[in-house]
Amino acid sequence: MTRPAPPATPQEALAQAFALLSRGVADRRSPFHTPTLATRGLDGAPSLRTVVLRAFDPAARLLRVHTDRRSGKVGEIAADPRAALHVYDAGAQVQLRVAGITTLHVDDAVAQAAWTASREMSRMTYATLHAPGAPVDAPPDAPQDATAGAVNFAALSLRIDAMDWLLLAAAGHRRARFAWDPDGVLSAGWIAP
Repeated sequence: MTRPAPPATPQEALAQAFALLSRGVADRRSPFHTPTLATRGLDGAPSLRTVVLRAFDPAARLLRVHTDRRSGKVGEIAADPRAALHVYDAGAQVQLRVAGITTLHVDDAVAQAAWTASREMSRMTYATLHAPGAPVDAPPDAPQDATAGAVNFAALSLRIDAMDWLLLAAAGHRRARFAWDPDGVLSAGWIAP
């Protein structure tokens, strides 16, 4: 990614951030395609994992990733729906930290549409016999039937309630913070890097 011009206003920084998230959905080579999702573990400790950004709706401030409903993050989100997403693009030298509330979609219209839109290779991920993280005697063989994964598939939506944007620049770093109140009213401003 080419380095963006430094924004003159927080609103321009927000537009750049949303453009990077949108690109992350469409461009598998973009660092924004594979952000890190953080949840609170059931033991209270932070829990991090890389996910694939599958959809972004800027107007609704909704990000979507997919998960195996047997994974640990599903239980963590059920216990505490707050989550954070982090991504850094070394080429653009932009970091985003996003926080919000997650919604798990299992056997609903969102999950069904996400499953239908998924490529067969992605569907294979959910067709494994063992739940993610389960102990196994040896690495299992790759699944052969992608349709078997539908019962394990879930979509996870994260509504952006707050976002921290940082641009690293030799001429001076720039950082902005964005927060949306429960009515969706945006508060935006520069903060010290």
